[in-house]
Amino acid sequence: MSMNAGDFASWIRHAAELVTADADRLTRLDAAIGDGDHGLNLDRGFRAAAEALPEEVSPGKVLGAAGRAIVSKTGGASGPLYGTALRRAGKALGDAADVDAASLGAALRAALEGVQDLGKAVEGDKTMIDALAPAVAAYEAALADGSGLADCVRAAAGAADRGAEATVPMQARKGRASYLGARSTGHMDPGASSTALLLRALGDVVAGEG
Repeated sequence: MSMNAGDFASWIRHAAELVTADADRLTRLDAAIGDGDHGLNLDRGFRAAAEALPEEVSPGKVLGAAGRAIVSKTGGASGPLYGTALRRAGKALGDAADVDAASLGAALRAALEGVQDLGKAVEGDKTMIDALAPAVAAYEAALADGSGLADCVRAAAGAADRGAEATVPMQARKGRASYLGARSTGHMDPGASSTALLLRALGDVVAGEG
């Protein structure tokens, strides 16, 4: 199994749909420990990304265009972080017309490294890394076990969901939430939650449900 440019465009469009549907919840999560605008900002950014998708191009160019649109239209830290993730992933894919399981894994690894380079966060800091890093690790583990693309993505999406849930008891060490100290515990990190949505959208598309 492999993915083409149309599949990646479907991923971005479906991610935009999931973010729109969940924007209020993401904003409530952010209101508890941040600026209270994560859902609104991300909704605007992914809508712009879905509208900016080019036609008849490579998967890498699809992700690059989506990343640039998100940086341009998303406020706060989310724009640079998500934009960097998608652009780094797109760069890793290069000009390939079809993306197999190994190439997608490399792109997800590049996305993670891009976010870490920019945000300087590690697992346990109560950020989007707490969903993205386990997702990439699960994908790579499934790939190493001989799983195909669909099973690798399914493993990644499940790990992202668990990673987001695991942020609830954490005390934030990065971002505005870190200013709250112990009061940041008991709340899911909004960035980890939206990252899980992005991986869920990828899983849906690969499964033919998005």
